[in-house]
Amino acid sequence: MFTDLQDKVIVISGACGFLGKSFVEAVLQHNGTVIAADIDEAQLKKLKEEITSDRLHPVLLDITSLNAVTSCIKEVSAKHGKIDALVNNAYPRNKAYGNDLEKVTYKDFCENVDMHLGGYFLCMQQFSVYFSKQGSGNIVNMASIYGVVPPRFEVYENAGFTMPVEYAPIKAGIIHLTRYFVNYYAGKNIRFNCISPGGIYNNQDETFVKKYKEHGLCKGMLDRGDLTGTLLYLLSDVSSYINGQNIIVDDGWTL
Repeated sequence: MFTDLQDKVIVISGACGFLGKSFVEAVLQHNGTVIAADIDEAQLKKLKEEITSDRLHPVLLDITSLNAVTSCIKEVSAKHGKIDALVNNAYPRNKAYGNDLEKVTYKDFCENVDMHLGGYFLCMQQFSVYFSKQGSGNIVNMASIYGVVPPRFEVYENAGFTMPVEYAPIKAGIIHLTRYFVNYYAGKNIRFNCISPGGIYNNQDETFVKKYKEHGLCKGMLDRGDLTGTLLYLLSDVSSYINGQNIIVDDGWTL
Protein backbone atom coordinates (compact mmCIF):
# COMPACT_ATOMS: atom_id res chain seq x y z
CA MET A 1 0.00 0.00 0.00
CA PHE A 2 1.25 3.49 -0.76
CA THR A 3 1.12 4.57 2.90
CA ASP A 4 3.05 1.55 4.17
CA LEU A 5 5.06 2.49 7.25
CA GLN A 6 7.07 -0.72 7.49
CA ASP A 7 10.21 -0.26 9.64
CA LYS A 8 9.27 3.30 10.64
CA VAL A 9 9.50 4.22 14.33
CA ILE A 10 6.95 6.93 15.08
CA VAL A 11 6.48 8.79 18.35
CA ILE A 12 2.92 10.02 18.95
CA SER A 13 2.43 12.41 21.85
CA GLY A 14 -0.97 12.56 23.52
CA ALA A 15 -1.34 8.96 22.39
CA CYS A 16 -4.11 8.15 24.85
CA GLY A 17 -6.29 11.11 23.84
CA PHE A 18 -9.32 11.24 21.58
CA LEU A 19 -7.30 11.75 18.38
CA GLY A 20 -4.14 10.12 19.64
CA LYS A 21 -5.64 6.68 20.01
CA SER A 22 -6.99 6.72 16.44
CA PHE A 23 -3.55 7.80 15.20
CA VAL A 24 -1.91 4.95 17.10
CA GLU A 25 -4.32 2.44 15.58
CA ALA A 26 -3.86 3.81 12.06
CA VAL A 27 -0.06 3.68 12.17
CA LEU A 28 -0.14 0.13 13.53
CA GLN A 29 -2.58 -0.92 10.80
CA HIS A 30 -0.08 0.35 8.26
CA ASN A 31 2.83 -1.62 9.70
CA GLY A 32 4.57 1.15 11.63
CA THR A 33 6.09 0.88 15.09
CA VAL A 34 4.36 3.24 17.52
CA ILE A 35 5.90 4.88 20.54
CA ALA A 36 2.75 5.84 22.41
CA ALA A 37 3.82 8.83 24.50
CA ASP A 38 1.51 10.30 27.12
CA ILE A 39 1.63 11.96 30.53
CA ASP A 40 -1.01 9.63 31.98
CA GLU A 41 0.60 6.37 33.10
CA ALA A 42 -2.74 4.69 33.90
CA GLN A 43 -4.11 5.47 30.43
CA LEU A 44 -0.92 4.20 28.80
CA LYS A 45 -1.35 0.91 30.63
CA LYS A 46 -4.99 0.74 29.50
CA LEU A 47 -3.99 1.50 25.90
CA LYS A 48 -1.46 -1.34 25.95
CA GLU A 49 -4.11 -3.70 27.33
CA GLU A 50 -6.57 -2.72 24.60
CA ILE A 51 -4.06 -2.83 21.75
CA THR A 52 -1.87 -5.90 22.10
CA SER A 53 0.42 -5.32 19.12
CA ASP A 54 4.11 -6.02 19.72
CA ARG A 55 4.80 -2.87 17.71
CA LEU A 56 3.17 -0.66 20.34
CA HIS A 57 5.53 0.68 23.00
CA PRO A 58 4.20 3.05 25.70
CA VAL A 59 6.46 5.81 27.05
CA LEU A 60 5.73 8.41 29.71
CA LEU A 61 6.07 11.94 28.33
CA ASP A 62 5.33 15.41 29.67
CA ILE A 63 5.86 17.68 26.67
CA THR A 64 6.47 20.67 28.95
CA SER A 65 9.48 19.03 30.65
CA LEU A 66 12.91 19.20 29.02
CA ASN A 67 14.10 16.19 31.01
CA ALA A 68 11.05 14.16 30.00
CA VAL A 69 11.44 15.00 26.31
CA THR A 70 15.16 14.25 26.18
CA SER A 71 14.65 11.06 28.19
CA CYS A 72 11.97 9.93 25.74
CA ILE A 73 14.29 10.50 22.80
CA LYS A 74 17.17 8.65 24.46
CA GLU A 75 14.97 5.72 25.51
CA VAL A 76 13.39 5.26 22.09
CA SER A 77 16.67 5.70 20.22
CA ALA A 78 18.44 3.21 22.47
CA LYS A 79 15.72 0.58 22.06
CA HIS A 80 14.95 0.99 18.36
CA GLY A 81 18.17 2.47 16.98
CA LYS A 82 16.38 5.38 15.35
CA ILE A 83 13.31 7.61 15.33
CA ASP A 84 11.65 8.33 12.00
CA ALA A 85 8.93 10.77 13.01
CA LEU A 86 7.19 12.69 15.77
CA VAL A 87 3.47 13.42 15.75
CA ASN A 88 3.04 16.46 18.00
CA ASN A 89 -0.49 15.76 19.19
CA ALA A 90 -0.65 16.35 22.96
CA TYR A 91 -3.25 18.82 24.27
CA PRO A 92 -2.14 20.10 27.70
CA ARG A 93 -4.38 22.64 29.47
CA ASN A 94 -5.27 23.74 32.98
CA LYS A 95 -8.62 23.48 34.76
CA ALA A 96 -9.66 27.02 33.78
CA TYR A 97 -9.27 26.33 30.06
CA GLY A 98 -12.45 27.01 28.11
CA ASN A 99 -13.75 29.92 30.18
CA ASP A 100 -15.54 32.78 28.45
CA LEU A 101 -13.21 35.55 27.32
CA GLU A 102 -14.18 37.92 30.12
CA LYS A 103 -13.39 35.30 32.77
CA VAL A 104 -9.96 34.31 31.48
CA THR A 105 -7.22 35.53 33.80
CA TYR A 106 -3.84 36.67 32.55
CA LYS A 107 -2.20 33.86 34.51
CA ASP A 108 -4.43 31.17 33.00
CA PHE A 109 -4.02 32.57 29.49
CA CYS A 110 -0.23 32.52 29.77
CA GLU A 111 -0.16 29.09 31.39
CA ASN A 112 -2.27 27.47 28.69
CA VAL A 113 -0.29 29.04 25.85
CA ASP A 114 2.94 28.09 27.60
CA MET A 115 1.96 24.45 28.06
CA HIS A 116 0.51 23.84 24.61
CA LEU A 117 2.48 26.05 22.23
CA GLY A 118 5.55 25.95 24.44
CA GLY A 119 5.34 22.18 24.74
CA TYR A 120 5.14 21.79 20.98
CA PHE A 121 8.16 24.06 20.62
CA LEU A 122 10.14 22.04 23.16
CA CYS A 123 9.39 18.76 21.40
CA MET A 124 10.18 20.23 17.99
CA GLN A 125 13.42 21.71 19.29
CA GLN A 126 14.72 18.54 20.94
CA PHE A 127 13.57 16.11 18.28
CA SER A 128 15.05 18.37 15.60
CA VAL A 129 18.42 18.28 17.35
CA TYR A 130 18.22 14.48 17.33
CA PHE A 131 17.02 14.33 13.71
CA SER A 132 19.82 16.67 12.63
CA LYS A 133 22.42 14.31 14.09
CA GLN A 134 20.60 11.28 12.68
CA GLY A 135 20.51 12.84 9.21
CA SER A 136 16.75 12.60 8.71
CA GLY A 137 13.45 13.16 10.46
CA ASN A 138 9.81 14.10 10.13
CA ILE A 139 7.56 16.14 12.42
CA VAL A 140 3.80 16.44 12.00
CA ASN A 141 2.15 19.09 14.18
CA MET A 142 -1.54 19.09 15.00
CA ALA A 143 -2.82 22.62 14.39
CA SER A 144 -6.42 23.68 13.66
CA ILE A 145 -8.66 25.63 11.32
CA TYR A 146 -8.80 28.16 14.17
CA GLY A 147 -5.14 28.83 13.57
CA VAL A 148 -6.17 30.00 10.09
CA VAL A 149 -9.58 31.67 10.48
CA PRO A 150 -11.38 33.34 13.40
CA PRO A 151 -14.13 31.40 15.15
CA ARG A 152 -17.74 31.59 14.04
CA PHE A 153 -19.20 32.33 17.45
CA GLU A 154 -22.76 31.95 16.21
CA VAL A 155 -22.37 28.16 16.10
CA TYR A 156 -21.61 28.16 19.84
CA GLU A 157 -24.77 29.98 20.90
CA ASN A 158 -26.56 27.98 23.64
CA ALA A 159 -24.09 25.12 23.17
CA GLY A 160 -22.74 25.29 26.71
CA PHE A 161 -19.16 25.82 25.57
CA THR A 162 -17.12 28.13 23.38
CA MET A 163 -13.86 28.24 21.44
CA PRO A 164 -11.20 29.09 24.08
CA VAL A 165 -9.38 32.34 23.43
CA GLU A 166 -6.01 30.65 24.07
CA TYR A 167 -6.68 28.17 21.28
CA ALA A 168 -6.40 30.80 18.54
CA PRO A 169 -2.84 32.03 19.27
CA ILE A 170 -1.73 28.51 20.17
CA LYS A 171 -2.76 26.96 16.86
CA ALA A 172 -1.74 29.97 14.74
CA GLY A 173 1.58 29.88 16.55
CA ILE A 174 2.05 26.19 15.82
CA ILE A 175 1.53 26.79 12.10
CA HIS A 176 4.06 29.61 11.96
CA LEU A 177 6.48 27.81 14.27
CA THR A 178 6.40 24.95 11.77
CA ARG A 179 7.45 27.32 8.98
CA TYR A 180 10.23 28.73 11.14
CA PHE A 181 11.68 25.27 11.73
CA VAL A 182 11.42 24.41 8.03
CA ASN A 183 13.63 27.32 7.06
CA TYR A 184 15.96 26.96 10.04
CA TYR A 185 16.69 23.32 9.20
CA ALA A 186 16.80 23.77 5.43
CA GLY A 187 19.11 21.21 3.85
CA LYS A 188 19.09 18.93 6.93
CA ASN A 189 16.64 16.37 5.50
CA ILE A 190 14.03 17.08 8.18
CA ARG A 191 10.40 17.69 7.26
CA PHE A 192 7.89 19.77 9.22
CA ASN A 193 4.18 19.91 8.37
CA CYS A 194 0.85 20.67 10.03
CA ILE A 195 -2.58 19.14 9.91
CA SER A 196 -5.40 21.60 10.64
CA PRO A 197 -8.62 19.74 11.34
CA GLY A 198 -12.07 21.20 11.45
CA GLY A 199 -14.47 20.23 14.23
CA ILE A 200 -14.31 16.60 15.31
CA TYR A 201 -17.52 14.98 16.51
CA ASN A 202 -17.33 13.85 20.14
CA ASN A 203 -20.92 13.81 21.40
CA GLN A 204 -21.35 17.57 21.21
CA ASP A 205 -24.71 19.26 21.63
CA GLU A 206 -27.03 18.47 18.69
CA THR A 207 -27.84 22.14 18.11
CA PHE A 208 -24.16 22.96 17.86
CA VAL A 209 -23.57 20.09 15.44
CA LYS A 210 -26.43 21.29 13.24
CA LYS A 211 -25.20 24.91 13.21
CA TYR A 212 -21.67 23.77 12.52
CA LYS A 213 -22.78 21.68 9.55
CA GLU A 214 -24.40 24.74 7.91
CA HIS A 215 -20.89 25.97 7.07
CA GLY A 216 -19.63 22.64 5.70
CA LEU A 217 -19.87 21.53 2.11
CA CYS A 218 -20.97 17.97 2.74
CA LYS A 219 -20.39 16.24 6.07
CA GLY A 220 -19.98 19.04 8.57
CA MET A 221 -18.24 17.77 11.69
CA LEU A 222 -15.63 15.14 11.01
CA ASP A 223 -15.08 11.78 12.63
CA ARG A 224 -11.62 11.35 14.10
CA GLY A 225 -10.87 8.67 11.52
CA ASP A 226 -11.22 11.29 8.78
CA LEU A 227 -7.79 12.66 9.72
CA THR A 228 -5.83 9.44 9.58
CA GLY A 229 -5.40 9.41 5.80
CA THR A 230 -3.68 12.78 5.87
CA LEU A 231 -1.49 11.72 8.78
CA LEU A 232 -0.45 8.47 7.10
CA TYR A 233 0.35 10.38 3.91
CA LEU A 234 2.63 12.81 5.76
CA LEU A 235 4.36 10.00 7.66
CA SER A 236 4.97 7.92 4.53
CA ASP A 237 7.68 8.22 1.90
CA VAL A 238 5.20 9.25 -0.79
CA SER A 239 5.14 12.72 0.78
CA SER A 240 8.94 13.04 0.88
CA TYR A 241 8.89 16.50 -0.70
CA ILE A 242 5.93 17.90 1.20
CA ASN A 243 7.53 20.35 3.60
CA GLY A 244 6.32 23.43 5.49
CA GLN A 245 2.68 22.84 4.61
CA ASN A 246 -0.51 23.23 6.60
CA ILE A 247 -3.03 20.72 5.29
CA ILE A 248 -6.58 21.71 6.16
CA VAL A 249 -9.07 18.88 6.63
CA ASP A 250 -12.44 20.51 7.30
CA ASP A 251 -15.06 19.61 4.69
CA GLY A 252 -14.56 23.09 3.24
CA TRP A 253 -15.67 24.78 6.48
CA THR A 254 -13.11 27.57 6.16
CA LEU A 255 -14.10 28.56 2.62
